[in-house]
Amino acid sequence: MDKEVVAVFIPIIMFMVTGLVIVTSIFFRSKERQLLIEKGIDAETIKALYNKKKIDSFILAKIGIILFFFGLGLGFGLMIEEYANIEFWIPFLIFTSTGIGFFLANLYGDFMKKKFEK
Repeated sequence: MDKEVVAVFIPIIMFMVTGLVIVTSIFFRSKERQLLIEKGIDAETIKALYNKKKIDSFILAKIGIILFFFGLGLGFGLMIEEYANIEFWIPFLIFTSTGIGFFLANLYGDFMKKKFEK
């Protein structure tokens, strides 16, 4: 196939897969509710089951930490590539620093939860 044809199909397939995931999620959520109703569970109990969503209050701080470390990895990778002309440092540093960012964001979230639970 030509590169132009493949380039046209990439966004089309991406939107199709995204739509399929959303439709499947809605379908299975509806199916789950139907099964709960068929078992004889009343509407108030179903609402109580679905309203117990726990929102992480530190999600923006965690995302900020992860993005900060991603940026550090990208910056250091580009800097090393510029001076050493070795290309494999960019993905290595991006993945490594993002992993460190995820780890530190998790530690930060656990620390803040313990701090505010007291």
